[in-house]
Amino acid sequence: MNEYPTPPFETPRQPMPGTTNAMSPRPDHGEETYRGSGRLAGKRAVITGGDSGIGRAVAIAFAREGADVLISYLDEDSDAEQTQSWVEKAGRKAVLVPGNIQSADHCRHIIDTAVAELGGIDILVNNAAHQASFSDIGDISDEEWEMTFQTNIHAMFYLTKAAVAHMKPGGAIINTTSINADSPSPHLLAYATTKGAIQNFTAGLAQMLADKGIRANAVAPGPIWTPLIPSTMPDENVRNFGKQVPMQRPGQPAELATAYVMLADPMSSYVSGATIAVTGGKPII
Repeated sequence: MNEYPTPPFETPRQPMPGTTNAMSPRPDHGEETYRGSGRLAGKRAVITGGDSGIGRAVAIAFAREGADVLISYLDEDSDAEQTQSWVEKAGRKAVLVPGNIQSADHCRHIIDTAVAELGGIDILVNNAAHQASFSDIGDISDEEWEMTFQTNIHAMFYLTKAAVAHMKPGGAIINTTSINADSPSPHLLAYATTKGAIQNFTAGLAQMLADKGIRANAVAPGPIWTPLIPSTMPDENVRNFGKQVPMQRPGQPAELATAYVMLADPMSSYVSGATIAVTGGKPII
């Protein structure tokens, strides 16, 4: 069993959205530990926010399970290129598409690129997200509220709508929600609200797509050690990040990868409309 780091952490503050290389301790994405077994052989996956954090761990796991991947990311080129390198070391194709998913046109461009470069799309992982911390509702600008919804939920609709047109029976959509969907942090009001919307979107989508043979599920992470944390949270929260759950530490991105693989695996053909909690022992009820 891996001995993962426990707080307190002294990682330096970063500008949003943060980068992996500046973090201390450095997140574990399964680079040295994930072992594949061909569960996604020949599949073609799109992963938003695939350059770092949870997205990088999913990209590595999917590649080692036999999938080619398109990695959508904002503008962290060095992070994206590192993820691409790990995918290619697994013998799979990695396509990088930078850009802002707040744009419906860019979302359609991502899917069109996957079809052109990978030959189709079997798996869509809607993972990219924006968050920021505020102690008072008056401090949340209209622009901040709208950007959070555009990134976290509007883009999910644009991407899913475009992808479904190219997906065949057996396709899988996996949306990253959060423990905040069920236990919202008051300091993450906009983010938590979108995560609740994602959970409902996923539940309704699973029913809508059932007759097409396409499954839709969600993963609800608890506190996970990614660049989003030191770039969006107050210093004291970062220092003690993860102490609030029973395991008293944050999860590492590598610890979520198996949930995404399970939901993408064709053997999970009767799993749709589910939310898988990965929360360090804190129940979602």
